[in-house]
Amino acid sequence: MHNKEHREISKLSERLIKAQKPIRILDAIKWPEQVKRDFFKNNAKILPNIDKDYYDASPLPFNVEQKIDEFYEIIHDSRNLLGQYSTINSLIEQRALDYIEAVRMLDARGTPQFSKIAKRLYGSPDDVFYVNGPKLTELGNLLGDALKDLSVDLSTELDEKRYSAEVALQKLKSSLDRYFVDDNLVTVKIDDMIIADAAAGADYIKLNTNCQFSDRDLKYLEVHEGWVHVGTTLNGRAQPYCSFLSIGPPCSTVTQEGLAVIMELFTFNSSPARLLKITNRIKAIDLAEKGANFLDVYQFFLEQFGSPEPAYNASVRVFRGSTPVLGPFTKDLSYIRGFILIYNYLRLSAKNNLIKNAQLLFCGKVMINELKYLSQLLEQGIISPPKYLPPQFSDLASLSSWMSMSLFLNKFDLVALEKSYDLF
Repeated sequence: MHNKEHREISKLSERLIKAQKPIRILDAIKWPEQVKRDFFKNNAKILPNIDKDYYDASPLPFNVEQKIDEFYEIIHDSRNLLGQYSTINSLIEQRALDYIEAVRMLDARGTPQFSKIAKRLYGSPDDVFYVNGPKLTELGNLLGDALKDLSVDLSTELDEKRYSAEVALQKLKSSLDRYFVDDNLVTVKIDDMIIADAAAGADYIKLNTNCQFSDRDLKYLEVHEGWVHVGTTLNGRAQPYCSFLSIGPPCSTVTQEGLAVIMELFTFNSSPARLLKITNRIKAIDLAEKGANFLDVYQFFLEQFGSPEPAYNASVRVFRGSTPVLGPFTKDLSYIRGFILIYNYLRLSAKNNLIKNAQLLFCGKVMINELKYLSQLLEQGIISPPKYLPPQFSDLASLSSWMSMSLFLNKFDLVALEKSYDLF
């Protein structure tokens, strides 16, 4: 029989889930297809006609002040019912505050404040990971330089775009059914309204109608969108009391996308071209942060892709929610930023004999700074282990061996080794 604390946690979880339901960030900041048509009608020479008035004409599906008050009420009740300094209250309160920031960001669409709040939620190109450490944009440039030639030289038949969205749907659905053996309701849909090639929802994955897919695409979509994004949603739903772990506040995006990139690499389903696409987003966001407008960023992506439409779509990702002349929407920093945070967390976990906590990355939509608290909640029976866990994280002996070896190899000076080998 559930005790009183468990019942209160369950009630607060449901309130948090209900309160955040109308907050759909990507839906609220997307640009219509007509803007693309007008852009190319003007030969890609005139800035898209997006300003604050455009966003005002597409009102949010909630009252901003009432929604903020609703989250503050959840915080107040959580403190009083669970204790202000309790671990579980900290998790609920942080999520409520995160959603308040998201509401304020959406309320600021088309203004300079939008980008400022986005940087607080998702990060900035100038972020560092420790005192006097390299900036995120510097790391992105370093990785991009290493990948640029490889992305062409190492392309194989796995990268051939041979499948239509309809065929890709069937292949991806078959793979997901083998992984989510107890949840055959996980679906794959086709959508012509998304900017990306694919996107994940709670229990579904959308494929862009207008895209062709390769075998490698289907492999990375399976682990990235399926095992991570859909899997953590289902694991959160399976929680006995903390069902709020099934929903992802903006700050969890860094962990989610970083974990998704980790899984692409751990399963050998990524490629230099795929990683270069992600690192180029860092460069584009940095350009916008330094004052570049939409046309400048479009030219950058046109040089990378060599094709107008992908360049336009990539540029929209940078400026959506903002305007073509204001600061960027920085969500796409999450991939590399999250990868760096999680990979180093795994290495340090192995070093400190805490690798078992790594599995908690999959128990729901979590943030990396919550893992030590989630470990406590697991011991208390307030949360359960993840229902779906990739094999790379199921075998902790192998994972800890890999991370320990990574720590060991990090001691070597690659510049000195290259001279010593005399092979390059």
